Amino acid sequence: MSGPIGFDSNPSPSPKVPRHIAIIMDGNGRWAKQRCLPRIAGHRAGVDSVRRIVRICGQMGVKVLTLFAFSSENWQRPREEVGLLMDLFMSALKNEAKKLDQNNVRLRIIGDRSAFTTKLQQVIEESEHITCGNTGLTLVIAANYGGRWDLSQAARTIARRVVMGQLHLENICPETIQLHLCLSDLPEPDLFIRTSGEKRISNFLLWQIAYTELYFTDVLWPDFDRKALEEALAFYASRQRRFGQTSEQVVCNAFSEGLAPNPLGHSPLIHPADL
Repeated sequence: MSGPIGFDSNPSPSPKVPRHIAIIMDGNGRWAKQRCLPRIAGHRAGVDSVRRIVRICGQMGVKVLTLFAFSSENWQRPREEVGLLMDLFMSALKNEAKKLDQNNVRLRIIGDRSAFTTKLQQVIEESEHITCGNTGLTLVIAANYGGRWDLSQAARTIARRVVMGQLHLENICPETIQLHLCLSDLPEPDLFIRTSGEKRISNFLLWQIAYTELYFTDVLWPDFDRKALEEALAFYASRQRRFGQTSEQVVCNAFSEGLAPNPLGHSPLIHPADL
């Protein structure tokens, strides 16, 4: 990365640019296989693609970029590949944290860290600390994350509060669950992208993408570039986001609020103060 990519040095994002983009970065292994390279070469090329997309999203004015790096199911892969992925994750954090900080990017890691080595957990904490005061793009890396795990840990926390008398059972509502999920303080994703041609959610942000626009592309993650991202954004711009309303209601509400009809209404952000 070179040059500032945070929001402070850029104009406000266009209404056609999502506030929050979530991506399943798929196809590293197939990219390597096509080139007769070991799978780890594809994963290394995938890290280069992460750098590129982080830079472009920052320049475009995207506020949150969430990347699915390692799912809770990926532990089932060959032990050697998992070990190499963990090494690559640690080295990427060490190499990129200061660069992210220089570019006003805030880094957050979500997922169950307990399965990671003590050293990797320490590197994660240090990387987050280095960038915690930044005000530009928020880069969320989902590592050892699963949507079911996220809901389970939220349910356990809520149950614990009920047992301790801090929360009444009848007061539990969707907003209560939302408040205890990993991304509770961030806007829900507006656009979901999955590369490599697969058309599955794969246990990623199951709660948060209830009203997210879903985009699937055949482009393999290491080849995902500005042109591929712009194609995803063009798809997003073509969608009318109704959140359960009719098209007529969306247009009517836009006029009643003194706005031009905008089909790109963003997903709501639930604040603790609203509960």
